[in-house]
Amino acid sequence: MGAFSDAKKAYRLLKRAVASRTAVQRVRRSLAVSEQFPEGHFKIAVYFADGAVNMYQMRQWYRPLAELSKRWPVVVLARQATGAEKLLAEDAPPVAFVPTVRNLEKFVAEHDIRIVLYVNQNTRNFQMFRYGRRWHVFINHGESDKMYMTTNQYKAYDYAMVAGQAARDRLSRTLWAYDVDRRTIEIGRPQADHYSGELPYAPDDRTVVLYAPTWEGDRPSAHYGSIATHGERLVSALLATGSHRVIYRPHPRSGVVDHDYGAAHRRIIAAIAAANATDPRAQHVYDDGPELGWQLSAADVAVVDISAMVYDRLASGKPLMITRPADERASIDTTGYLSDCEWLTADAAADIVAEVERVRADDAAIARLRMWVQHYFGDTTPGVATAKFHAGIEQLMAKWDDWEAHEMGAVRPDLDDDDEEGDEEEI
Repeated sequence: MGAFSDAKKAYRLLKRAVASRTAVQRVRRSLAVSEQFPEGHFKIAVYFADGAVNMYQMRQWYRPLAELSKRWPVVVLARQATGAEKLLAEDAPPVAFVPTVRNLEKFVAEHDIRIVLYVNQNTRNFQMFRYGRRWHVFINHGESDKMYMTTNQYKAYDYAMVAGQAARDRLSRTLWAYDVDRRTIEIGRPQADHYSGELPYAPDDRTVVLYAPTWEGDRPSAHYGSIATHGERLVSALLATGSHRVIYRPHPRSGVVDHDYGAAHRRIIAAIAAANATDPRAQHVYDDGPELGWQLSAADVAVVDISAMVYDRLASGKPLMITRPADERASIDTTGYLSDCEWLTADAAADIVAEVERVRADDAAIARLRMWVQHYFGDTTPGVATAKFHAGIEQLMAKWDDWEAHEMGAVRPDLDDDDEEGDEEEI
């Protein structure tokens, strides 16, 4: 049995290695015929060390980065072939494929990169941190109250761009000796200014419910996924009414750790297909597409797990419910929005129809929602977050110029404390 297991592992490793080598070849062929940029062209880089499975972390930034690139040329430094291949096939910024440190060294030497943006906490980020003379800035791939949002890794970056006051409060409570006022830049949610995608159904008088669960998690403290505990019951109840439309948008990693979780996910997909076959007018949606935006604005009510989707939906200002983790070991930050949200327990999942109507009609719940939107994202007027994002970049560019001038001897390098504090306060 042991020899058979070892053989299977060896086969999987070989298969993965062959697939990786093939992807590398495809990426290099694509880059050979793509637009070439002169040395020194790019000023901002987005460092992405992940493969295709985590593309959701990059996709939401495509449009904000495209807007930014009108002022400052942006390139994505892709370290894995599968990630680079997806970037090249999608509406991403220009891509530099730098799988080795030598490739990375060469690119950094050829371009005038002044700001490096990071969308996640991949351990290979540290291979980029080695390069000084530029700002390393964490922009993240969403806003949430998960423990991920207060990791001590924030200290590795020169600055972090955060959504609003809630993020600053969260970091202040958790990180020791971290100067939140000086090292965080509030930008709201610029992605909300660029919601993408078209409705895959014809609107009618059905109540639209978005169910967007996260994956099962890889440790008890992160067991936020609800597909196996809430999902099947709530989707079945909504499919049965004839007056609701379900948009099911699961996390792309659903089922990668837990077979039973993956099986429940597949049963939900099958149930949606069966409901549509019975009544084609229902137009229920299993959504695994790359675009995020239309779902958030179209849904009358959203049911989401503890994840960035809570805050993606929160920014819309429309009713939502949060699934209460069935695993009591799951870490829940009850100092922010989750202390005042509309919880949906596993036991209540079967009563989802009544719960949906309740949150739509509850004036007090709607008022609380508006208050939390302001706390997490500030002014959500269209265009404001994009303006904040651009302003933060401009101020970092100005600081880069100041340090460059210091090195050239044009300005005294020993800025006094008042000047230094004044510069930081502008950000």
